Amino acid sequence: MHTVPAKPNRLAIYFSAHEDDWQLFMNPPAFRDVRDETARCVFVHMTAGDAGLGTGNGGRKHPLYLARENGAACAIRFMADADGQMPGMPVADTLSCAGHAIRRVVYRNTVAYFPRLPDGNPEGGGYEATGFQSLKRLAEGATRTMTAIDGSATYRGWGDLVSTLSALIASEATGLVPDLHIPEIDATLNPGDHADHLFTARAVLDAARGMKARLVHHVGYAGRDRPENLAAADRDMKCAVYAVTMAGVLAFGHPVSWQHYDTLYAGRDYARLSP
Repeated sequence: MHTVPAKPNRLAIYFSAHEDDWQLFMNPPAFRDVRDETARCVFVHMTAGDAGLGTGNGGRKHPLYLARENGAACAIRFMADADGQMPGMPVADTLSCAGHAIRRVVYRNTVAYFPRLPDGNPEGGGYEATGFQSLKRLAEGATRTMTAIDGSATYRGWGDLVSTLSALIASEATGLVPDLHIPEIDATLNPGDHADHLFTARAVLDAARGMKARLVHHVGYAGRDRPENLAAADRDMKCAVYAVTMAGVLAFGHPVSWQHYDTLYAGRDYARLSP
């Protein structure tokens, strides 16, 4: 039976730019960490993945960002319940972290955070509808502030965002040395990745400076150009988690794409530990 550890022995925190990134680029490690009953597994989804819609619904019944959050939450519950245990009830609330409100969903030994920052688009220039805000532009000083698409928090400069992430990590660690899973920032290993991926990694690296932590760097888009390296069982595991994610998005009335995933990412998982 998968129980919630009163005091976990391990902490794994997965930082992704969008609500389907850890499923694509950080799995099956995420599945194994959730299934470890001695561990606490945390997922931080930095942007709303709103594709420039902000809180808009793009002609659908529900906003895209809520559909994507539902997909991520469904995938996390699927992993936590994969041993056949009766499903429980997730607890959703708002964490105040360094003076900023962040949506939080707790389920068994997992926690999901949704800061809901604007999607920055692949090149990092942002979208007109959300004021051309992006992680890249904030980091480079092109914008002085960055506000969550639902208005829940405003970060006054890159340092403010980094300090908030540092406080979040510390609040989860409580004496543990965390494994911090981030996108690979080395362009020689991970060329051509999404700007939101790269600046998510940069934010975590800045936040973790001086901390005791193990850093795990995951290749993103560039993984599609490498040979498949997953065993059949791991490939099936990864596909199942992604399929549940997409079902969660579909449940909120937004279209999804499966073919590009199955062809490009399903059989691959490339990562390295910091030396």
